[in-house]
Amino acid sequence: MKKTILSLQHLLAMFGATVLVPILTGFNPSVAIFCAGIGTLIFHFCTEGKVPVFLGSSFAFIPVILAAKEAFNGDLAYAQGGIVVAGMMYVIMSFVVRVVGVEKIRKYFPAQVTGAMIAVIGLNLLPTALDMASNNMLIGCITLGIALGINKFAKGFIKQLGILIAVITGYVICLATGLVDTRTIAEASLFAIPQFTLPKFSFEAVVIVAPVVLAVFMEHVGDMTTNGAVVGKNFLQNPGLNKTLLGDGLATIVAGFLGGPANTTYGENTAVLALTKNYDPALLRRTALFAIALACIGKFGGFLQSIPTAVMGGISILLFSMITFVGCKTVKDSNCIQNKNNIVIIVAIMVIGLGTTYLSNKGIVIGIPVTESVTITGLSLAAIVGIILNRILNNKEFRNSEKEKSKILQPSIG
Repeated sequence: MKKTILSLQHLLAMFGATVLVPILTGFNPSVAIFCAGIGTLIFHFCTEGKVPVFLGSSFAFIPVILAAKEAFNGDLAYAQGGIVVAGMMYVIMSFVVRVVGVEKIRKYFPAQVTGAMIAVIGLNLLPTALDMASNNMLIGCITLGIALGINKFAKGFIKQLGILIAVITGYVICLATGLVDTRTIAEASLFAIPQFTLPKFSFEAVVIVAPVVLAVFMEHVGDMTTNGAVVGKNFLQNPGLNKTLLGDGLATIVAGFLGGPANTTYGENTAVLALTKNYDPALLRRTALFAIALACIGKFGGFLQSIPTAVMGGISILLFSMITFVGCKTVKDSNCIQNKNNIVIIVAIMVIGLGTTYLSNKGIVIGIPVTESVTITGLSLAAIVGIILNRILNNKEFRNSEKEKSKILQPSIG
């Protein structure tokens, strides 16, 4: 019973974002939830069940899906084809990492880069949470306050249920005050098989959608680093970045073939891990099974969709703040700020990561053109700049590490 309740808490954390992507793009929400569950199980199989993550709908694919949809007169099947190819690119990248080696990849992602990336992920998500809570700030604050209070003062199992208790309390208050739209529950059927659709392939659609993988690769590394920092393990090393990329890629391929948006590892569920301190990967696999069942139970899906935005906004403020905290802690624990060059790198990542997002909201797009339809901006641009700056400013450390490695590899004589 305890594991079931904890898994439902993870389900609540991922639900809002996973459903929001198909709503914004036109995909079927039930298919998206189903693909999230199947994708999570595929990921856990590829990573030997070692990484406690949940895969949900990727926000990074929203603009390219909409671009492909517009290019093909609203036919999302061509966007699905692009998503399938994007997943294949992930799989190819996983084999590249396997051949080159994790260590050579990892040295490009030291704490000053990954910590700042993680913090930017959380800070970029916080405005969305605040907007959600602003629908009814009082309800949002009450929900957030309950979650914070439980996390601060409660102990044992009750503390692990802080998010679930806060959401239920917020929902009950909204129900009592007439703020819940119950029509979604009444109109939903009891049982419904998700409406799967097959992809269509076009070179134009592939060119529009697939290159976004160059951007989300950075986010994948950041998510794996965040998850590892929370759990206290190095998942880039074990089971390995190549296996996490493979799992993400295969999950995205399956989503593309079934009619769902691309999958990605979810920071919301990593934040739940940080709050509950329960890192059992089996909980996430159980959550995946619940998601698959949820996709086929219309009434339950209608209930979750009826949860007021303000309630989810209040909880999201806590979850996204935890992600930011993990990023800052990664930088602090590494003592990397003792090097002035690293401070420059951190500031550059923060300014670009937050600045480009702010400007894009004002209608000003700054980034690196990949194709006519795709521009790398925000977190991905910040990560690229951070990696390049680190390579330039800390070039001496790169050379020293290579020298030390060559000494170790040289056979001893005598």
